[in-house]
Amino acid sequence: MDPSQRCLVWFRRDLRADDHAALHHALIRCGQVWCGFVFDTAILDPLPRRDRRVEFIHGAVTELDGALRGLREGAGLIVRHGRAEEEITRLAVALDVHLVVASHDDEPAALARDEAVRERLAASGIRFHTVKDHVIFERREVMTGGGTPFSVFTPYKNAWLKKLAPFYLKPYPVERHAARLARRPEGESLPGLKALGFEPSNLAALRLPLGIAGAQALLQDFVDRIDGYDRARDFPAVRGPSYLSVHLRFGTVSIRQLAALAHERGERSPGAATWLSELVWRDFYHQVLHHHPHVVRGAFKPAYDAIKWEEGEEADAWFQAWCEGRTGYPLVDAAMLQILQSGYMHNRLRMVVASFLTKDLGIDWRRGEAFFALHLNDFDLAANNGGWQWAASTGCDAQPYFRIFNPVSQSEKFDPQGQFIRRYLPQLAKLPDKLIHAPWLARPVDLEAAGIVLGRDYPLPIVRHEIARMQTLDRYKIVKVGI
Repeated sequence: MDPSQRCLVWFRRDLRADDHAALHHALIRCGQVWCGFVFDTAILDPLPRRDRRVEFIHGAVTELDGALRGLREGAGLIVRHGRAEEEITRLAVALDVHLVVASHDDEPAALARDEAVRERLAASGIRFHTVKDHVIFERREVMTGGGTPFSVFTPYKNAWLKKLAPFYLKPYPVERHAARLARRPEGESLPGLKALGFEPSNLAALRLPLGIAGAQALLQDFVDRIDGYDRARDFPAVRGPSYLSVHLRFGTVSIRQLAALAHERGERSPGAATWLSELVWRDFYHQVLHHHPHVVRGAFKPAYDAIKWEEGEEADAWFQAWCEGRTGYPLVDAAMLQILQSGYMHNRLRMVVASFLTKDLGIDWRRGEAFFALHLNDFDLAANNGGWQWAASTGCDAQPYFRIFNPVSQSEKFDPQGQFIRRYLPQLAKLPDKLIHAPWLARPVDLEAAGIVLGRDYPLPIVRHEIARMQTLDRYKIVKVGI
């Protein structure tokens, strides 16, 4: 450690003060360390003025500021609002630091931003350094025996697990070095949501636990349920998932803490082992994005870019019906209403609605991907892109193109009593369990008893699954050869 060195830690998708790689790196190298965050207008300006994610981030930043002040009196978070490359450079110069440290971000737009920051800082004689934090293994850390990136998940997972050692799960200590946190400049304060140009969403009504404390509360709740995760995770009416995805996305919880818990417990718990596999999938999609950035614009398998997706007025009307939960397929519609109302969608349902859009409606997966990007609280480019390409059979290790989810049988299997459907489609609540999955098959007497007129209270199916399935098989014939 050089006591004469001054450093600025730039928080981004790592909004916590504990087990923080960049903060630890700065504290062990420098005698004075400031902490900063930028509400980046390049990201914020295109968003709707009521955005749950902005409100979530604002709450996390507020709690992070308190956590830093708790580590050392007078410390805290310096917050700016503007273009990140300009604000970080201006702040670093004003603080007269020698070094700016941040966590890696492999999204193409983030890499371009970081290069601009690097150049601006270099012009002022300031170094810029980034470190791994948001995954266990990244970039070239898990490769095939031939030194190439994996494109199939199972061998990647096997190599991931083989490489895993206690070293990779150890937390980065911060508190023991907290005396090197510098005092926040006088007059600094955190801007309110309104000052950022945003209004409150329905986040408070959703009771989503926020910030560092919220993440730990969710984790403690999940620990009591983790052993049954492998059995409960596919049923949207059951409290099966961890609900930690948004906290992982914004780094209010450490991936090392979660992976360590899952790995240790997974030796005796199928539920924990299954959850660990989901965390490995997250790493897998991040390494895919790093090695194959073209997936942001097109198919991982370029041959699939030749698919002719449905276009025109009818396709647009179908897409709008999908977006608004008006397809006539109750499980699909309930799932879409869930994301519209809460910003969350159960993982099994993400697969169901993605399959429906691409393989029942024949609509380009990129339109669905963009919709999720706008509405998901936990939107993460790598995972969202990977999930959509998996469903559309265009990605690496994707489901075969001929595997097409039947939205009715998926509903009967994973919401057998229609509990989830009734929560979001109360107009169907009086239908018997066996009819709620496909109301159009109900007898007139059953519909009358339930007080339902199809086409008025609930739409008729916009497509017939059996016909759509055959059309999809024809659509994918263009890439059938060589698969």
